[in-house]
Amino acid sequence: MTTVVTGAGGFIGNVLVRELIARGRSVRAVVRSNKKALEELDIEIVTADIRNASSVDRALAGAESVFHLASVISLSGDQSGNVTETNINGAKNVAKAALKNGVKKFIHCSSIHVFDLEEHGKTINENTMRVTMDSPVYDRTKHGGETAVRDLIKIGLPAIVIHPTGVIGPGDHRPSRMGQVLLDLSSKKLPALIPGGFDWVDVRDVCAGALAAEEYGRIGESYILSGQWHSTRQLATFGEEITGTPPPTFDLPIWLAQGIAPLGSLLGKITSKEYRLNPDTVSALKSARAISSAKAKTELGFKPRPIRDSVHDAYKWFEKFGLLNKPLLHKNGFDS
Repeated sequence: MTTVVTGAGGFIGNVLVRELIARGRSVRAVVRSNKKALEELDIEIVTADIRNASSVDRALAGAESVFHLASVISLSGDQSGNVTETNINGAKNVAKAALKNGVKKFIHCSSIHVFDLEEHGKTINENTMRVTMDSPVYDRTKHGGETAVRDLIKIGLPAIVIHPTGVIGPGDHRPSRMGQVLLDLSSKKLPALIPGGFDWVDVRDVCAGALAAEEYGRIGESYILSGQWHSTRQLATFGEEITGTPPPTFDLPIWLAQGIAPLGSLLGKITSKEYRLNPDTVSALKSARAISSAKAKTELGFKPRPIRDSVHDAYKWFEKFGLLNKPLLHKNGFDS
């Protein structure tokens, strides 16, 4: 059967495409422009803009299964409107096209950020309250996109929703924001660490969870795909084990990070660039530590691996593709 993956050139997308190929699936990769991560793969590549309904309809023609991964992450607002157009209207277009084409399963990749992640002393699960209109643009637009998909579930779309936490691991071609942090740590480009942490999950486990959702997930249900909470310093220490590069000795005090963060946001709006230190980043690093994937473990057989392994494998992958400026301490292979 033809399996369509939107956002196939992205981090999760290209890893999922490779796993689908390994399982003998016929894959149609939908990309907007970035095809680099898909070079030399035996797949059909279709260029389409999910903001354009007719473009999406053609891309999904004949599909039996769809994994919708395409989205825009922004930490600097939405001045152009592209975040809203992609994450909400784009999700609606893909879901409508899937319903029109009679797909058998539609896996919508939402985000852990659609939930209220403030530290209330409670474990985050699928029943946790969702974000509000006062939340960061990425959070509320991902929520809006999921809401659009759920409206179509009511009229017959066979959709299941997954919610990955912070994704990390090998296959990070672009690289992602967290992938760039790992690279900057290895080359001593970070003068300090921002205190706090997040729940991280391996990209390979997210893909396994998405495929399990396709096979075993219940229509209309949400499944959180979380790994383990680790501080930024713990991640940097995992990196030191394989790169030999010690992490920065200085942790930026949280009060100072919060004070400086709005400046990063302002500069981002002025220059149309993202600055790593901004209110959204600081907020995320202060979010709830307890995030449960119990539902996914019970219903999907989800088994996240240790994040220490994910960090090591990410660095091994970066080395293989020439993105590190010095050899690693360990040369063992990684599980693709």
